[in-house]
Parts: sequence; C-alpha cells; structure tokens
Amino acid sequence: MVPVPYRVAGRVVETADSVTVRLAPVGEPVPEARLGQFMMLYAPGVGEVAISVSGPGPTHTIRAVGAVSRALHDLAPGRVVGVRGPYGTSWNVEDAAGHDVVIVAGGAGLCPLRPVLTAVLDDRARYRRLVVVAGARTPAEFLFPHELAAWARRHDVEVLRTVDRPAEGWTGPVGFVTEPLSSLDLDPGQTRAFLCGPEPMMRACAEILLAKQVPAAAIRVSLERAMKCGIGLCGHCQLGPLLVCRDGPVVDYTVAGPLLAVKEL
Repeated sequence: MVPVPYRVAGRVVETADSVTVRLAPVGEPVPEARLGQFMMLYAPGVGEVAISVSGPGPTHTIRAVGAVSRALHDLAPGRVVGVRGPYGTSWNVEDAAGHDVVIVAGGAGLCPLRPVLTAVLDDRARYRRLVVVAGARTPAEFLFPHELAAWARRHDVEVLRTVDRPAEGWTGPVGFVTEPLSSLDLDPGQTRAFLCGPEPMMRACAEILLAKQVPAAAIRVSLERAMKCGIGLCGHCQLGPLLVCRDGPVVDYTVAGPLLAVKEL
C-alpha cells in the first residue's frame, strides 16, 4: 500500500491533453504488470489515481481530466512519482493463440489494449487474423498516431480508424466504431475479441459480436470505475457484485453483459 518512488524517464506528447510517460524505479521496482492491469500513481502533494499500463517500464498514457491526472500529465522528465501495484485482472492473450484477434478501442481505450496488440505482433505466427478498430472524436485525438500508421502499413494487420467529427485532410470513415465492426466478416468460433472504451460503446460492440455468433465468453472488456484503494477494501469501485479493482478491470462478457445492461450501475 506504500507507493514506491519512480522517476519520469521519458515523456511523449500524444494529443492536446494526453501524454505517455515512461517510468524508471529509483530503487527496488514494483512487480511487472500483466497485460491490462493498472497501477495507482501518486502525484506528490496532490493525490493518487488509477492509470492503466500502456507499455513496459511501466509506461502510462495519461489524459489530464482532473487535479491528479493534470499534475501527473505535467510532470517533466526527472521528476518523481509514487507507484503502487500492479492491480487487477489481465487480458488472456494466450487463450487467443491460434485464433482471430479483434481489438476494438474507443478513445483512451486504446491505452490498455496497446500491450495486447504489441504482444500479438511480437509473436505474430501464433495468431491468425488480426483486426484493430480504433475510434476517436477527431483525427487529432488518436493516441499513438505513429504506431497506428505503422500497424496499418503491415500486410498482416487490418487497421480500421473512424472519427466522430472529421477535420481538414481526413479521408477516412466518419462515425462510431460500431460501423466498421459491423462490416467485418468474422469466423465466430475462431474469434477472440478485446474491447475497451466508454461503456455504451463496449455494450454496442459486444451486441454486434454476439449477433455475429461470437460467444460471450470469447469477448473481453475492460471496465472502468473510480478506484481508491486498488485492493478491494474500500468498495469505491463496486459494480454490482464486482469490485472492479480486484475482480476487474478485465472480465469476459458473460460477467460484464448483465451488469452493463443495468443503467443504474
């Protein structure tokens, strides 16, 4: 429960309000995170917030939306932060070996999915078809734009990008991620899907996949709730019977589906 000091070793500006920071331990490091897990990051004198791991090191992509995330977003290389974790459940990428992999990300949902894509690409021969569907509000708000472009240039990856609002120079689709997902011809029994984004988006995408006969157990989602302790004690992140920091954030749709269908939760 005591934060471990880490130094900001690198900082990359992603969008107008998001940066990716690579952290390096000052002393003894915390355990390495599994794909999809999160850390509790402490901004000295400000507070603590749960941030998903978007790369090794650990690496975190931080969007400035509140006081703590703004303080972390603004830290220059060399500054020190506190790190607790890793916490939560992880993406089961091993189960996807030998199958088609469909990754659907909305906005910042690409952050916890980036390690999944990297893991599949690093061992590409073990997986069949690889599809990435990514959505953003505008073209300028796509995270990891250079990586998205590099993935799209590969012959063994299908990258489908769409935006809510176009801008000058944008020639791609305009609309929600549900539209390119709906157009995919999938082999349902051989598909493993990984979804992260706003809950209405994940619910809509899961319904499309279910309609294509992809089993609910083959659809994984990453849930988000405000987390305080990270270890299932405070109950702040309760979602029905789940404590998302402990029982999530990654769950399959047999568990998530009934919960996401209840608006009051």
